[in-house]
Amino acid sequence: MISTDLWTDFQNNSGKMIHKWNHYFPIYEQHLSRFRNRPFLFVEIGCGQGGSAPMWKRFFGPHVQIVGLDINPGCKEFEEDQVAIRIGDQSDAGFLQSVLDEFGTPDVVIDDGSHIMRHVVATFHKLYPAISKDGVYIVEDLHTAYWPEYEGGVKAPGSFIELTKDLIDQLNGEHSREKSTLTPFTRSTMSMHFYDSVVVLEKGHTKPFRSLSSKGGEVREL
Repeated sequence: MISTDLWTDFQNNSGKMIHKWNHYFPIYEQHLSRFRNRPFLFVEIGCGQGGSAPMWKRFFGPHVQIVGLDINPGCKEFEEDQVAIRIGDQSDAGFLQSVLDEFGTPDVVIDDGSHIMRHVVATFHKLYPAISKDGVYIVEDLHTAYWPEYEGGVKAPGSFIELTKDLIDQLNGEHSREKSTLTPFTRSTMSMHFYDSVVVLEKGHTKPFRSLSSKGGEVREL
């Protein structure tokens, strides 16, 4: 059965445990609803206690292929129809490549894994360039970017938050006179969204965009 919305599904969950912050649900709805009832590849890093993948399956419908990644071999038991589980280290580029080789191009990636900054950064560098041209990449629980025990801290070198601050410059690289900010990220990324503990990156149309004027029913390029 396809769920009406994720928040209702979460509240009514009678299966395996799902652990989420309540403010994540509107974020999911905003950025992921367009994938419902269509074939696509969804990769979630971190399987938790097994309730998340079935929730996503109910939300997205019968055509989604879900791949859960976790370092805990016990998570393999969470496999079911439409849900594959692969065991490995999220910071291991070879492991991530094996997942790409097996399943193909992800359309959505959610990183809810170790939350350790070097792991989060390594996973992003490997998987973000690999997602589809209109894909979505979500990193959760980024409050750990401010916790030293997760290799974080305010303005801590190597934290994912600090990385995304640099990516803002790359997002706008077309307008900079410093060509170092014009990168493949510039060309492939439509938008970046920052929420409490969550960053969402959306790929989109090929840049550069056009500056237009409109007057008297006529549109001109400036």
